[in-house]
Amino acid sequence: MLQALYGPAVPGLRAEFGLSPSGAGLGLSLHFAGGVAGVLAFNAIHSRISNRALLAASYGLMALGGAGFALAPDWPLALVAAFLGGLGFGGIDYGVNQLFAVGFGDRSTAMLNVLNAHFGIGAVLGPAVVAWLGPDAYAYAFGACAVLAAVLAPLGSSGVRTRPVEPSEKQRQPGSPGGGLPRVLVGFLALYILNVGVEAGVGGWEPTHLETVGYSATVAASATSVYWLMMTAGRFLVVPVTLKYSPERILTICAAGMTVCLLLARVKGVAPVAYAGVGLFIAPVFPTGLPWLNRALPQARRAGAWVIAASMIGGVAAPPLLGAGIEASGIHAVPWLLTALSAASLAATVWLIQLTRRFNE
Repeated sequence: MLQALYGPAVPGLRAEFGLSPSGAGLGLSLHFAGGVAGVLAFNAIHSRISNRALLAASYGLMALGGAGFALAPDWPLALVAAFLGGLGFGGIDYGVNQLFAVGFGDRSTAMLNVLNAHFGIGAVLGPAVVAWLGPDAYAYAFGACAVLAAVLAPLGSSGVRTRPVEPSEKQRQPGSPGGGLPRVLVGFLALYILNVGVEAGVGGWEPTHLETVGYSATVAASATSVYWLMMTAGRFLVVPVTLKYSPERILTICAAGMTVCLLLARVKGVAPVAYAGVGLFIAPVFPTGLPWLNRALPQARRAGAWVIAASMIGGVAAPPLLGAGIEASGIHAVPWLLTALSAASLAATVWLIQLTRRFNE
């Protein structure tokens, strides 16, 4: 919810601080920068602090960041607060995903999809709250997030094991001498960057593409909302599937489905439905890939932090890179550019399946 507030708050921020559109967008950029730093920092110290301390510190930083952003008297202080909130967001994103990935055993894939569906619920609620309050009242929305995070700081880790789970003897073994571990990790990094690139690309450029091909602004905005809702629904719907099929098979079907839907998005009459289909197929990728990563690389207990950080970097880098491609090729190229990313994701998935099988034989 905190992350999703920055975009809808832009009109209020511009009026409050006299910002340009790009200047107002720095709030979200600093939040994501803090997120990447938070993932890597908490990963680095996780072995020296308890799980409960990790979660409490993350919620505390989110509370400070949300309150600071709501009360900041000038824009530089607001950006500092956004970075602080991002640090806490990164800690929660890393900490909770990592705990779910290792803490539920064979049910980890299902539970990670449930967890990330709730991330999606927050992303839908954030803009709805700002729409209800009005952009000029954005401070109240950030303040509410700060209060919720402050309440969770002492209470949100109840039932969590105090110390990190110690690796088994198998997990202590070094990687194979043939360099398989780095190649597998690079493969997962590429998979996550490409998938988040598609996710952010559709979310950022779908409305512009739909308006360009003839849909009204209202239909285009509604279709984009449906895309995000389908991402949330898809994570709930895939839960029973994860109990029967392997993550590798699920991710292969997801990548193929995304690619087909993006090809269909070229057809005006079905484009909104095709984009909704992309949301449905891309929904399980992030949470389903983490258990596969932990199983494929038991020697690298913190590999999850790197792919979570990579996913955030993909979310920051993909929209401007796609924008450059669109400037060169025109807005009608949006489905083609996104199809290329999705096809590369499918290729990375197939390559990873072959690589992890050889690496773990």
